[in-house]
Amino acid sequence: MTNDGQMLRELAAAVAGGRPVTQATIVETNRSVPRHAGAKMLIFGDGATTGTVGGGAMEAAVISEARQALRTGTPRLLEYDLVNPAEGDPGICGGTVKIYLEPFMPPHTVYVIGCGHVGSSVVDLAHWIGYRTIAIDDRREFLTEEALPNADVRYHGRVEAALAAHPVTEDSSIVVVTRSTDLDAAVLPRVLETPARYIGVMGSRTRWRATRDRLISGGVAPEELERVHSPIGLEVNAETLEEIAVSIMSEVIMINRSPGS
Repeated sequence: MTNDGQMLRELAAAVAGGRPVTQATIVETNRSVPRHAGAKMLIFGDGATTGTVGGGAMEAAVISEARQALRTGTPRLLEYDLVNPAEGDPGICGGTVKIYLEPFMPPHTVYVIGCGHVGSSVVDLAHWIGYRTIAIDDRREFLTEEALPNADVRYHGRVEAALAAHPVTEDSSIVVVTRSTDLDAAVLPRVLETPARYIGVMGSRTRWRATRDRLISGGVAPEELERVHSPIGLEVNAETLEEIAVSIMSEVIMINRSPGS
């Protein structure tokens, strides 16, 4: 059985590595139960577990609830009667147990594709907000520590390789601020294959129409392109680089915080 020290080390490693995990802790018991107050279990987003809160049907129910807690990011208190399985109880030990679920979520990740003036401003603001930032560009000089001091990851190379090295999850936003429609048309089919919650592309409506038509001609389904926000950002009459970054990140936050997102 995993000891508390080992479990705390696993929890710390998961949080540091950006791996979603819920800690389940038995906080109260009454009468006969398989484990008692203080027993802990870790349930990871991929279904892996460490430790146990008692096994059997009750533990299966806890794992299901823990994974739901990761989807919502909300703690919850569970209470189980272990008396009569015929009435739906997940056990027959004869007691009751309360279990507290505490999800530990990695920060929202913002991928910035194109790290010129606008891209670097978006990286700076996203970092200040508290998001994890991944900067991607095919120009090495734009990815130096001096140019992008606030990027958590600086990736020099092709977008598909960057996304393979740093897989996109649902809790991610992708900001495409490249220097040309050719680059937009090249990267968007790869970006659209990801489950990113938000995809935004910089440019005028005319530029986006041209890119959209090009992508459809290349086989991208029109309904897939409905995921794309372009022109990128909320309309706030932005002019400076910093204001443009505020516009873009405001839209990211709005989509990220929308009910059901």
